Amino acid sequence: MANIVKAKLARLRAEEPAPKVKIRKGDQVLVISGANRGDTGRVLEVDPRAMTARVEGIRVVKKHQKPDRARGKAGGIVKVEAPIHLSNLKVIDPASGKAARVGRRILEDGTIVRYAKGSGTVLDKTK
Repeated sequence: MANIVKAKLARLRAEEPAPKVKIRKGDQVLVISGANRGDTGRVLEVDPRAMTARVEGIRVVKKHQKPDRARGKAGGIVKVEAPIHLSNLKVIDPASGKAARVGRRILEDGTIVRYAKGSGTVLDKTK
């Protein structure tokens, strides 16, 4: 009976829309708290449901990995980036090179873009 309840809760959670986050894959970010405070890196992936991101070269941990012949992975100890909570990251403004707060703005053509609040620089690449 408990498995039925867990399955229904999982389905309900899957139907909820993911929260909007201000950090995206490819952004340059600054770590503002934790053991890696002051380090910068490029975002590899973002998980909006868990509110976490993986940053290149930041919070690297060793993971014991089993070999997987189907995917061609060798076994052993590998180094991977562990996720960091989004509250510990700030986007770096491309214009000034400093950490900036991020806002959303609607352009004349109706597209929504992210911008750095300090300088007003648009962070998203427009077509």
